[in-house]
Amino acid sequence: MASFNKIIIVGYLGRDPELKYTPQGTAVCDFSVATTERRKDKSGEMQEVTTWFRVSLFGRQAEVASQYLTKGRQVYVEGQLSQRDWTDKDGNARTSLEVRGSEIQFLSPASETVEQPQTAAAKATAAPSSDARDTRKPQPARQKPRAVEEDEIPF
Repeated sequence: MASFNKIIIVGYLGRDPELKYTPQGTAVCDFSVATTERRKDKSGEMQEVTTWFRVSLFGRQAEVASQYLTKGRQVYVEGQLSQRDWTDKDGNARTSLEVRGSEIQFLSPASETVEQPQTAAAKATAAPSSDARDTRKPQPARQKPRAVEEDEIPF
């Protein structure tokens, strides 16, 4: 039987992304994402439980993420969960779970200092403020498509 390894996370960046390059020139972007759940404990009181995920992106996605993401931004990350074994500075063997991202979507709006191309387009079509005049040209009314006559077909 086939197996399946997929994780979807919607959370907030815990720190600014770090962009590095492999010796082969592949971009690698590492950052952490926090998710928070509200649960009732044994006494019936609501508790917040935060889970941290380490995320790695590769290639063009890594470069774009490092350019536009900052600490506190909300993101959607989809990818594979992987286990990494490593040794800490005290020589202890450690294991951590990491997400190798395959898809990412920026959910929170861009900050004023960094403008994303889609944000610029959205601003251009946004409704003007009440004290500003609309200087956009009016769009022509959409016309219904007309029927194509048989002698207009080129073949």
